[in-house]
Amino acid sequence: MALIRLDRARFFHNLSVLADKAGGKERLAVVLKDNAYGHGLEEMARLAEDFGITQAVVIDQVEADRIKARFENVLVLHDTPRVDPRCSYAITELAQLNSTPKGAKLELKVDTGMHRNGILPEELEAALSIVRKRGLHLFGVMSHYRSADELGSGYFWQRERFRGVRERVREAGFANVRFHSHNSAGLLRCNDFDEEIARVGIAIYGFDPREAGFERADLRPVLSLWARRSSSRTLRAGERIGYGGEFVAERPMRVSTYDLGYGDGWFRGDARRPFVTAEGLPILGRVSMDFLSLEGEKEEVCIFDDARTAARHFGTICYEITTALAPSIQRIIV
Repeated sequence: MALIRLDRARFFHNLSVLADKAGGKERLAVVLKDNAYGHGLEEMARLAEDFGITQAVVIDQVEADRIKARFENVLVLHDTPRVDPRCSYAITELAQLNSTPKGAKLELKVDTGMHRNGILPEELEAALSIVRKRGLHLFGVMSHYRSADELGSGYFWQRERFRGVRERVREAGFANVRFHSHNSAGLLRCNDFDEEIARVGIAIYGFDPREAGFERADLRPVLSLWARRSSSRTLRAGERIGYGGEFVAERPMRVSTYDLGYGDGWFRGDARRPFVTAEGLPILGRVSMDFLSLEGEKEEVCIFDDARTAARHFGTICYEITTALAPSIQRIIV
């Protein structure tokens, strides 16, 4: 089987960089949603716990139940709120408050400009009124930046809107509420972080999401993708490899098949413009569902050790490269 290696030292380094920006590791909430961006939910949760992280973020209750024993609180972004002492739940529509059970920990999401979900700022007082009348537990108030990774003013005006939301919540008499709006990009460009937590996702895995023009943060990719040799053979000049025979040997060459394909979440790509592995080996011919071919006969090859190289080749972002990797691929911590 193909293999994913997760570098403990690099992960801890990234967390240290982010903790310095936030003012302490207790102010980091690690985003482990979608199988920890493809890195492995339980593996990354265990490493985060080892580092001393106490807060996490996941997409649903299924993910939360797998890791909540490791954290003081897990924020569930998209699921039905319920009473769970280890979990809080994002509320993104006013109507949700009327069906939320008493005792559930709620985190009210306010739309400060992303326009994807969240209650509108003009609905805030109505939401707080429902919370008070129904005796609900307002655990947090949150928002999300639409362009903190881009040069421009978007981050700043959204941040000011959220500061206004924070003041209105406090003026309404709600205490012991945590406020958070910063994602990885927001935290990295912020020099005066003043919220209870920052929700850090892509940066903990080693990637600075901000566009060119920002001073790059010293972050190190945690994940490397490896494939193992399944078989080898010698090709004569003129012989072809794989479906459609798109690769033609121009000389006698030793070729091996490796156990990685699009069934594992690796990209099929274009055989006429082959991806080149971290070891400088171009993929030969078409990638198939379970296999790809490379010159040589090493027992194990590194496909990539920095998802940005794959993202540039396939015209996408590193998030898509890592989250596409199948959960069935073995993940080991090194």
